[in-house]
Amino acid sequence: MGEILPSVEERLRSVFGAPEARAAVTFLGAERIEVLRFADGPLLRYATLGMSAQPMADPLAPVADPERGPRAEVVLTLRAGRADTSPVLRPLAMAAASPQVEGVVLADGNTLDFAAPLWPGAPFTAFLAATPGTLVPDLPLPAPLDPVRFYPLTPMTPAEAAFKRAKGAEALRTLWSTHSTDLTDPLRRAVPLT
Repeated sequence: MGEILPSVEERLRSVFGAPEARAAVTFLGAERIEVLRFADGPLLRYATLGMSAQPMADPLAPVADPERGPRAEVVLTLRAGRADTSPVLRPLAMAAASPQVEGVVLADGNTLDFAAPLWPGAPFTAFLAATPGTLVPDLPLPAPLDPVRFYPLTPMTPAEAAFKRAKGAEALRTLWSTHSTDLTDPLRRAVPLT
């Protein structure tokens, strides 16, 4: 379904403008994933391109439907100029390949944990997926294909990821909100977990 990807890139361009950089990553057993970087004022937006080429399939389904099923891409927003975050493209590409490689069906509140810093020196080892459509509107596709949904990702520290596992995504989001946490700061510390 390579014909989907030009429309996905056009949707990203319509929201963020032209990408200033792009890189491609290929994993064994998965199609090529690109990560586009957009400069958006004081922010950098990283978006995957390729995850939506195939629908996400329930790993317990006896046969994967090549047309029907949810489609997604992921978007990460970080404040520019505070750290070299460009190596985050690999974890983002891994997140985007996880439906093909591991049978993951991405949903709001999912944790994508890498057990290693998301870029050298990063205090974060995981992403939390948020509600799609809040940053980039869904991209409708011709029937019977499901629309492409764009999931914002938020980096989490190991302590935040553990708190999320114990208390849930909404409890962590409430803490972030209560403490006015700048979730785009690539150097931020873990929110106080009490």
